[in-house]
Amino acid sequence: MTRRSLWQAAASTLAIPRWALGARSMRFDVAVIGGGVGGCAAALAACRAGRRVVMTEETAWIGGQLTSQGVPPDEHPWIEQFGGTLAYRNYRAAVRQYYRDHYALTPEARANTLLNPGGGSVSRLTHEPRVSLAVLEAMLAPYVSGGQLLVLLRHVPVRAGVEGAIVRAVTVRGEGGDRTLEASYFIDATEQGDLLPLTRTEYVTGFESRKKTGELHAPDEAQPANIQSFTVCFAMDYLKGEDHTIERPEEYAFWRDYMPSLRPVNWPDKLLSWSMSNPQTLARRPVFFTPEVDSPQPPGLNLFLYRRIANRRNHAAGAYGSDITLVNWPQNDYWLGNLHEVSQEEAARHLKRGKQLSLSLLYWMQTEAPRPDGGAGWKGLRLRGDVMGSGDGLALYPYIRESRRIEAEFTVVEEHVGTEARMKATGKKREEVTAEVFADSVGVGSYRIDLHPSSGGDNYIDVSSLPFQIPLGSLIPRRVENLLPASKNLGVTHITNGCYRLHPVEWNIGESAGALAAHALATGARPRAVRADAKKLAAFQRELEAHGVELHWPRITPR
Repeated sequence: MTRRSLWQAAASTLAIPRWALGARSMRFDVAVIGGGVGGCAAALAACRAGRRVVMTEETAWIGGQLTSQGVPPDEHPWIEQFGGTLAYRNYRAAVRQYYRDHYALTPEARANTLLNPGGGSVSRLTHEPRVSLAVLEAMLAPYVSGGQLLVLLRHVPVRAGVEGAIVRAVTVRGEGGDRTLEASYFIDATEQGDLLPLTRTEYVTGFESRKKTGELHAPDEAQPANIQSFTVCFAMDYLKGEDHTIERPEEYAFWRDYMPSLRPVNWPDKLLSWSMSNPQTLARRPVFFTPEVDSPQPPGLNLFLYRRIANRRNHAAGAYGSDITLVNWPQNDYWLGNLHEVSQEEAARHLKRGKQLSLSLLYWMQTEAPRPDGGAGWKGLRLRGDVMGSGDGLALYPYIRESRRIEAEFTVVEEHVGTEARMKATGKKREEVTAEVFADSVGVGSYRIDLHPSSGGDNYIDVSSLPFQIPLGSLIPRRVENLLPASKNLGVTHITNGCYRLHPVEWNIGESAGALAAHALATGARPRAVRADAKKLAAFQRELEAHGVELHWPRITPR
């Protein structure tokens, strides 16, 4: 079984050019392996600098979290003003413009400069995955058409050629066979750090020990197999009076009755219920659900509105038969096993079970879930596989929260960014404390340290963090010279991954990695040498700032 067989695929407008169809060994300046958020940003940055680039993608859709995984952007409160790169802001603006150019918006929606297409409460820009796909493809299109960028869809890395500390080539496998990609620099933008074991780059997984990291919330002993849950997302709408009940999933009985057992505080109810652990306090948190959003709403969080990606009120009458929502909730987080550092057979089994959980959640909502009016189920809930580009109705790829992570020249730990940990370390009050200032900053980000329940049996770890920087040292492996991370695989810990894993941060990591590879090629200085020399570092940082990468935060409060 190849890894390709684990994931669903769908059509895309990006294709392999005819000149490359017969080539089995190709040479590039930069090879970006993985076409998610960070991979797209890395490819754009390297192309912007005039480099010849190849980018591979495991599914048929580039864009990762934004597209194939079906996760509307999670962002910090200031994203409309600052705290993201210019390229990321351009992407966000292009999403809104795409709706104005192609959708039958109402005059009010069209005039809204801060249009939130779906009106979801999780983000200021909840929208349909296909729109992000179209925008990202358009951003890459000039480089593809000019022959500067080759995009290989449905390709996965299978082996690497390494000499000492230098990666010489990576072989990727697609439906047409294997291709060997040679490059001066390789960027690992895969969702699970797939290049790290292939290239023998030192890495860690799971939960590090307090002895190793000194972190406030770390365990006494390392737990390398204790990895955050993944989620198989799906889209659905609601057509009242119709029956769209799916076939009963084969594992439905298990998931309907499943009572999670977690520490230090257990889950308050069955997983398929309208109650969950409060991420901060772990106390019981009731939520509710109703797709009939025009009816009177009980107090609290309506999960249908939480990640709504299409609000029909933003469109001309009749354009949409229903709102559409994206289901990425605690109720379909899967933590009974991992997708990396296990055999392909075990990964396939856990992926299948994760899909069964999501389908069981939908079936439960269609048939048994309690309604606010005292009834049970909404038969009119309809699985929207067309929205996700899939044949089975689910996202093309699972939402991955935690990856393998490089053993980096510098690792960001909780004491650098966690509010409580920083207060203890600095002796400052909450209103005075800031995150660690990094002289080698290559970007910024902000999000709570938000760890979902994990495969080792931990409930949420969700604590306040401070607006932080991305240190260049976290992008440089300790030994390997020409491999850079561009996703969740940088030098962070299990804990700090919780605030470095969101969309604008991943974009910034990828953009800075792509720019670093191009800068290293232009100057002849390896990334390690760039960081080690103050003048070289300053020159690289000026390049980043010239392209709109913010390196510092203004003074703002903790999250």
